[in-house]
Parts: sequence; C-alpha cells; structure tokens
Amino acid sequence: MCGRYSQSAPAEKIRQRFRLADPSPTLKARYNIAPGQDAPVITHRTKRELRMMSWGLIPSWSKTQVSGRMINARVETLLDRPSFSGALITRRCLVPADGFYEWRSDKKSGPKVPVRFERHDKELFAFAGLWDVWRRPDGSELETYTIITTESDGIARTVHRRMPVILTPSAEDRWLDPVLRDGEALSGVLSCGSSVGLRHYRVSNMINSPQNDSPDCVAEVEDETRDLFT
Repeated sequence: MCGRYSQSAPAEKIRQRFRLADPSPTLKARYNIAPGQDAPVITHRTKRELRMMSWGLIPSWSKTQVSGRMINARVETLLDRPSFSGALITRRCLVPADGFYEWRSDKKSGPKVPVRFERHDKELFAFAGLWDVWRRPDGSELETYTIITTESDGIARTVHRRMPVILTPSAEDRWLDPVLRDGEALSGVLSCGSSVGLRHYRVSNMINSPQNDSPDCVAEVEDETRDLFT
C-alpha cells in the first residue's frame, strides 16, 4: 500500500513539469502527506489543471462520508470494483510526488522501520490516481482521490510487497488522455510503472505521526537494519 508521501516542489515547477495550462496556486511544501489531508492532483477534463483534493476516495454514489475512505486502489481489481471502474474510464489523475514511505518489519526487534523512496536525482514523478466528487448533505461538493498500487519490484520489493504505480512521462500523457476510455488499454498503461530509478533510505520515526510535516521527515538517519534491504 501507499500510506504516506511527500510533495515539496513549488507550484511553478509542477506547472512546468506536467505542462499545466494555467498558473497554479501557491503550494505549501509537504513532507508527510497523510490520508484525509488535502494535496494537489492533476486532472484533464477540457485542459490540464492542478486541483486540491482530499486523499481517500469517496465514490459519488456513497450515501455517507465514510471514515474508512479508500486511499489505495489495487491495479489488479480496478475493472471489477464499482468504486473504481467508472473512475478508471472518466476520472483519472496524476498525483505529483517527490518521494513516498513504506514500513519494513525489523525481524530482530519487532518495531517497523520507516523507509523513504525517491528518485536518485530527487526530481518530481507522478503516481497514477483516480478521483471522484461526493456531494455532502448540504449540497457542497468534496473532491477526493486514491493512489493506484501494484506488486512491488526491484528495490521496493525488499521493503514491502506493494508500491504505488509510478508512471513514465509518456505513460502520464496516455493516462490523462480524456479520449482513452478502453479499460484494457488503460490497464496496459499502468503496467509501465516500476521502481526503476529509485533509491531508498531509513528515515526517522517522526514520519509515523501525520502531525509531523517538516524537512526533518525526509532526512536520512543511521540505518541499524541495513541488512534487511539487501
């Protein structure tokens, strides 16, 4: 699964990297984005635009704003689950990020070890995501999103069995293409994701709390469990 990630790049860098049509609003650097919090996502309806949405998908047909919102969607079951199948065809998004976190069990002592993944060049990338709009009882709308996950490969497999789908730039274009509405073809786009080009390192346990959101969250700490990652 993917339960934490970071996005600390300024809005203008996101605009250039993802070729957004309009200037983006000012963004706060985020080092520990957690479920239920608002974060930027990129959609393409009539044009590419950046929108702030709440992490944890609530389907439009849901009767309540459920507490256990869907922060992840398994790539293997997108076409089978009503919560995701409609969004896959018409409501796809990119989730910009510069890193994400997973926790690996330390078999020697028991506690889980937080590990950060980022590109070797520390540049932006994008998770494949889905979004939807849920209408509150008072008529106001809540836009939410989920991050698609797949089986881990490469270095990611040494830490956790699942990882977010990270798209290549060409796959990003296909994923956002509003003309593409074939489920099987979209599944093929998602197969492009991998952990190639990523590095990983141990971070502080402060990442465990959503209340912590500072550059210290991404700082590398001495890894006493290095043998776990080989």
